[in-house]
Amino acid sequence: MSTAGFGERKPGPRKVVVGTAMYAMWHAYPGLEQRLGELATLVDRMAVEASRRFGARLDIAALPEVAVSGGLEGTGRQVAFPLEGPVLDIMGAAARRHSCYVVVPLYLVDDEEKGLYSNAAVLLDRAGRPAGVYRKVFLVVERGAAKAEAGASPGKEFPVFDCDFGRVGMQICWDMAFDDGWEEMRRKGAELVIWPTQWPGRVHSGSRALRGGCHVLSSTWRNNASLLDPTGHVIADTRSEGVLVERIDLAWEILAWQAPLKNGALFDERFGSRAGYRYSEEEDCGIFWSNDPAMPIQEMVRVLGLETKAEEVERTRRFLLPLRGGPPRTG
Repeated sequence: MSTAGFGERKPGPRKVVVGTAMYAMWHAYPGLEQRLGELATLVDRMAVEASRRFGARLDIAALPEVAVSGGLEGTGRQVAFPLEGPVLDIMGAAARRHSCYVVVPLYLVDDEEKGLYSNAAVLLDRAGRPAGVYRKVFLVVERGAAKAEAGASPGKEFPVFDCDFGRVGMQICWDMAFDDGWEEMRRKGAELVIWPTQWPGRVHSGSRALRGGCHVLSSTWRNNASLLDPTGHVIADTRSEGVLVERIDLAWEILAWQAPLKNGALFDERFGSRAGYRYSEEEDCGIFWSNDPAMPIQEMVRVLGLETKAEEVERTRRFLLPLRGGPPRTG
C-alpha cells in the first residue's frame, strides 16, 4: 500500500467515474483466454458508458468474485491461475487501453510448489501494473467441511490502496458478514470499497457504507450490482446482466436536518448547479458536494452557516458530558 501524497490532496471536488458489472458464470468454463476476453469486454463497455454519459474516462472498473476462475470447480490446483501470464497481459491491456484502474478477482496461485492459493482481488493501476492484492480473509467454510472453499488459504490483512483519486479498500463476498475488515478500512480512511461477490447483500452493503462513511461498489453474479453512498442509500444499480457506470464525488459532507437548510433547497438558492446533493426526508439528512473547483463543499457549508452531522454529534457529546458528570456507563 502506498500512501505517498495522500495528505497533500488539494481541497475541492473529486469526481470519480466508477464502473461495475453483473455477470453470471455458472455456464461451462470457456477457457482462460476466452474468459479474460469476456472480462476485458466488460471493461470496454464501462469505458464507453463513461464517455457517453459523462464525457469522461472511466476511473475504476470492478468485476465479480473469482471472475477469472468462475465456473471451474475443484481444488486450488484446478481452479487457480497465476497473475503473471495471460491474466496480467489481457487485463493489464484493458487497464492501459482506457487508462483506468481495474479490480480483477480470481482464485490466485500464491505458491504452486507449496500448494498455496487464495480467493483474491488484484488491483491494476492505469498502466496495467499490479498496484496491490487483497486476499479474502473470511473464506466460505461449508458445514462439516475439512477445508475452506477450493482449499484456499485465508488472507491475513486488510490493505487500503492509495489511488490517484482517493483511498480504495476491498472486501470479497462473505467478508461482508464480519466487522473486522470494515472497521479496519474505516480506520485507514477508505473512501471507496469495492466488493466483488456472489452474495448480492444490498441491505448489508448499505449498512457498511453508512457505518464506514464510504461509498461501496458491488460487482455480482446475480440479482443486482449496486453503488451505495455514505448515507447507506443506493445511488444506482443494475438488475440485469451487464454494466453499470456512475460518477461520484469523494469530497462530500453529510448534513442533518436544520431549519435554514430547507432539506437542501438553500444550496439550490445560493449555489445552483455549482453544488449537488441527495437529501432524504425519511432520514432527515443528506449528502452534499461541490461542482465548483474554486469552492470546496466545506467552504459552502461554512458560508451558509450550517453544521455538518459530525459537528452536531460532537457538539452534543461535549455539551452533555459535564451535565452527566462523565461519559455514559456501558457494560
